[in-house]
Amino acid sequence: MPYATADDGVRLYFEETGSGHPVILVHEFAGDLRSYEPQMRHFGKRYRTIAYNARGFPPSDVPEQVASYSQARAADDILAVLDHIGADKAHIVGLSMGGFATLHFGLRHHARALSLCIGGCGYGAELDKRETFRAEADVIANTIRKDGMPAFAERYAYGPTRVQYENKDPRGHAEFKAMLAEHSAVGSANTQQGVQKERPSLYTLTDEMKRITVPTLIITGDEDWPCLLPGILMKQNIPSAALAVMPNCGHAINIEEPDEYNRIVSDFLAQVESGRWPMRDPRAMSTSITGMKD
Repeated sequence: MPYATADDGVRLYFEETGSGHPVILVHEFAGDLRSYEPQMRHFGKRYRTIAYNARGFPPSDVPEQVASYSQARAADDILAVLDHIGADKAHIVGLSMGGFATLHFGLRHHARALSLCIGGCGYGAELDKRETFRAEADVIANTIRKDGMPAFAERYAYGPTRVQYENKDPRGHAEFKAMLAEHSAVGSANTQQGVQKERPSLYTLTDEMKRITVPTLIITGDEDWPCLLPGILMKQNIPSAALAVMPNCGHAINIEEPDEYNRIVSDFLAQVESGRWPMRDPRAMSTSITGMKD
């Protein structure tokens, strides 16, 4: 099995296909690299496409201590994969937990990114919901430890931003739920408490966002309610960012509507590769609605 090794010795399992500029796919909490199969097949035709399992998600290593999991480590684990494949830079594409990791990779390792695609990023970000989100992370971790992954998957797979997937594609949703049930209880609980619960609010990172100049796409579903306002926040503060909102979509956009997701991300990567991705014109940020203010 191919593994990259993080700086603390944790091994990260990955798979790759195709050739060309690297695209690294960073999965969500409820998924793993298997969640990116539609993207491995699509982008593997055009790019060297890599998907890996985060720490805590077998066959990657599952550290026993919560202290081995953090938002900074999640970003640095992307770097470990990039270093292992021997590439100087890559397009980084993440969803949800992977979207947060992609953003933080851009903040911590800006020079190593060809582009950033930040998907479904925003859960717990709004300051007035911060303590509620942190409390829910503890509830999730405790539920996983007490009841195990199959019982947890039966509840989590039907959350308010997951039912869209079930309604559109019951067979695909059933596969998603079955994969979630196979995850490590230790790794999933530790990820909730070490990464999800403790990550900083996006609203405290706006100054850092303003320094990102690498091409950036923010993409979310229009029924992924916790991510809509944070998506606008990132669009407003990252000067190289565009915002794409997929209609009638929940959280798992890459598997809920893979054709549309692949089209949007493909267009983004093509513009980046051709050198045509723009920085925002400062005139677009005028406080005047019409540009006619005295």
